Amino acid sequence: MSNFIFVLDTNKKQSEPIHPASARLLLKQGKATVFRLYPFTIILKEAVTEIPEPLELKIDPGSKTTGLAILQGDKVIFGADLTHRGQAIKASLESRRSLRRGRRSRHTRYRQPRFLNRTRPKGWLAPSLQHRVETTLSWVRKLIRFAPIGSISQELVRFDLQQIENPEISGVEYQQGELFGYEVREYLLNKWDRKCSYCGVENTPLQVEHICPKSKGGSNRISNLCLACEKCNQSKGTQLIEQFLAKKPEVLKRILAQAKKPLKDAAAVNSTRWELFKQLKALGLPVNNGSGGLTKFNRTRLNLPKTHWLDAACVGKIDGLKLKTNKPLLIKAAGHGSRQMCRTNKFGFPSRYVPRLKFVKGFQTGDIVKAIVTTGKKIGNYVGRIAVRSSGSFNISASELVQGISHKYCRTIHQKDGYNYAQ
Repeated sequence: MSNFIFVLDTNKKQSEPIHPASARLLLKQGKATVFRLYPFTIILKEAVTEIPEPLELKIDPGSKTTGLAILQGDKVIFGADLTHRGQAIKASLESRRSLRRGRRSRHTRYRQPRFLNRTRPKGWLAPSLQHRVETTLSWVRKLIRFAPIGSISQELVRFDLQQIENPEISGVEYQQGELFGYEVREYLLNKWDRKCSYCGVENTPLQVEHICPKSKGGSNRISNLCLACEKCNQSKGTQLIEQFLAKKPEVLKRILAQAKKPLKDAAAVNSTRWELFKQLKALGLPVNNGSGGLTKFNRTRLNLPKTHWLDAACVGKIDGLKLKTNKPLLIKAAGHGSRQMCRTNKFGFPSRYVPRLKFVKGFQTGDIVKAIVTTGKKIGNYVGRIAVRSSGSFNISASELVQGISHKYCRTIHQKDGYNYAQ
């Protein structure tokens, strides 16, 4: 079952989302037209006076993918996975820096380095981290425009590191209850990539393992914990890890290094969570929050699979969930292109130039088009993101890249907005 369909009246006022079958009926009867393809939204040809029931938007921020879910009471009517491009931004900045340094070392023409004339404002985030905040906010604003959102819930605390490091602290109720185990276990699952630290087996029940056994003086600190399958855990027993892995020095070296290694993804989420929370509060809607351990506790209790949009639906305190959709909208940030007019090779020398005009035959790179090719070697129907060429022969990224499609066969179905979509 697909997501529910967003509905706007003739004045672009949000109405209650409806079932896809109801939307098809309205379109067939001519009472509505398609307003937007992603997320699919229809606009009615008359005004609606009824006040819709407020919906709740839930967000599960992630370093690579953020989960979004819209709930109508206890019914999940919309889900989406938003994939960020933070690593691509980081790689582009590193590439630009290396090219500039290479030109300086060769004493060729380059922009002078700037050091002491730049100051970072309070709350500054690296571009790859700021991107995560801005793309999430962009989609929150879009969903608020298309649906009657009444409140927002965010998974604010990804990992409560103070409680993980100091489990003996008293006075906090859930700290001594069942949620503490979920906080620690979720942290370890992310840190050890959800597989056995010793043999690398995946998709099997994993147990929390003490690297240095407690009988040998090991502690419960997070740096002394890893994950192991039952077979490895039983084989190791109370041995020191140096004894257990005496014949596997490479594995021993990796485990000892990873035990002290910080969690990169968790650090990215922790760096951006408060900035995202502050920006969400500025939207003027009530904003609630919950911890990562509570999210996993809810998902496990309801026996739901591990996905980003279902994690979002499980944020905060919930009694139960009714899934009215099982096909989330897959959103991938693709960027708006580059303003660089001259492309360079790996050494930083010019290789080709880009036309000044972005539009070719009424299309621009990033538009999602539908091409119905009736003649030639590429007969067929194609739907995907295009890359324009001055010749009018475009490339379409559908399930695979198709090159050399004439603009005469193309029809725009969704204008460029910096994202790719799939269902």
